[in-house]
Amino acid sequence: MTEPNSAAETPLPASAGAAAYRRLTAKQMEAEIFTRATRAIRAAEAGNQLARTRAIADNRRLWDAVHGAVIDPTNALPAALRAQIAGVALAVLRECDQPAPDLGFIAEMNEHIAAGLWR
Repeated sequence: MTEPNSAAETPLPASAGAAAYRRLTAKQMEAEIFTRATRAIRAAEAGNQLARTRAIADNRRLWDAVHGAVIDPTNALPAALRAQIAGVALAVLRECDQPAPDLGFIAEMNEHIAAGLWR
């Protein structure tokens, strides 16, 4: 067995991933959730029906939670921004409910939200 010759090859302890997440801000964690949902949708585009169904269901739950959060009157975001996000959420939810959802559209909306959260 050879020794790793770079830090990139050295296995990280199991807690290293958790430590990295603890360094993220709340907005960055939210962005990561959208990024993961996007990866699942992109993989489902070329995957089997089970992967597609799971990715759509996961994205539906995500956007349902987003919609619920932005229509909550105690949400601190400006009302105009909340309304815009609610509109996007409803569009994605409608798409998720289609017999053959446009996965590209869902992924694109996820990417836009994630990009805004990383700013």
